[in-house]
Amino acid sequence: MRYLLLICGTPFPGTDDCDEPMDEKTQVWVDEMTARGVRLSGSRLRSAATATTVRHRDGELLVSDGPFAETKEQILGYDLIECADLDEAIEIVSTHPVTKFATVEIRPIRPTP
Repeated sequence: MRYLLLICGTPFPGTDDCDEPMDEKTQVWVDEMTARGVRLSGSRLRSAATATTVRHRDGELLVSDGPFAETKEQILGYDLIECADLDEAIEIVSTHPVTKFATVEIRPIRPTP
C-alpha cells in the first residue's frame, strides 16, 4: 500500500530556500529508505508564501496568492512510501529525524480504479 507522508511544522527562520542542503540525519533517512525500496519519492516544499490557492465558489474561479488558511504550521515537505500496511508505515515514520521537531501525517493513497 502507498502512503503519503505530510511533513508539517513551523518553518525555521531563514530556511525558506529549498536550495540549501538537507540536514545530514534526514539525508541518511532518505538514502536508507530509498535503498530499501520503501521511499518512492519526496521533496521539501518552498515557503507557503509562494503558494497559489485555486477554488471555485458560486460559479466564480478564485485564485489567491499564499495559503488559504492562516496558520503557524505549514506543510514543509512530503514523502511517498510503499509499505505492507499501516504498522510498517508507522515504523518507517518513527525513524524519520523530523519527528523530533515536526509532525508527520500518514495518509493512505486510494488505489486508482
